[in-house]
Amino acid sequence: MKRYLLLLLVCTALSGYAQNTINNYKYVLVPEQFSFFKQIDQYGLNNLTKALLEEKGFTVYFDNKDLPAEIANNKCRAMNADLIEKKGMFTTTLTLILKDCQGNVVFKSKEGKSREKEFNASYNEALRNAFASLTELPYAFTGEATGTAVMKTAAVEVPVSVPSAPVPVNQPAVATEVTEASGTLYAQATANGFQLIDTTPKKVLTLFKTSAQDYFIADNGQSKGIVLKKNGEWFFEYYSNDKFISEKLLIKF
Repeated sequence: MKRYLLLLLVCTALSGYAQNTINNYKYVLVPEQFSFFKQIDQYGLNNLTKALLEEKGFTVYFDNKDLPAEIANNKCRAMNADLIEKKGMFTTTLTLILKDCQGNVVFKSKEGKSREKEFNASYNEALRNAFASLTELPYAFTGEATGTAVMKTAAVEVPVSVPSAPVPVNQPAVATEVTEASGTLYAQATANGFQLIDTTPKKVLTLFKTSAQDYFIADNGQSKGIVLKKNGEWFFEYYSNDKFISEKLLIKF
């Protein structure tokens, strides 16, 4: 019973979650000055950020300029770009953050680093290196998300009424269908976990992090379940027409 309740809660949480990815946005707003600098467009980083986002395919505006009516009237149509600087003695380290209008992280890049001694060269190289993980991520505007939600971990005690019934001493085994892996899937980091891409490239699975290592909530667009590691191998497990399916996966992180 606990197993079915857990799977039901997982599926309910996923069905109520409006997945927000970069594909839900056409527009990005860039500040004219980043918080860790004292000057507008210092070292040309703001203009470079705008140019690199435009190369990716976004329509980009500076956030304090006159905006088109469709954005000015509803800034939730656009993501907000920001940079985070990690202080270092001999290394410049920048991370690109793309947030929605409520401040939720839609995309966070890997750290871009540079050991150049001259500030202008160092910041520019670090920014380009940070953009590498966004460049690798497939992007195509698919339409705006219907809503925004953040997945949070919380301890909630919910009373559940379970009818009293005798429990058999020997429970029958769950009928399981095991399928072999069809090909290698490549993991690309997202704000809440990973998306698994095949060689097409096509998104096959979306993974959401949990508090347990090697254990993800998973959604392939048709079925919702879990992806977990067993005996060194990855499996996508879910129910389909009351049948328990366990699909073996080859994942390259």
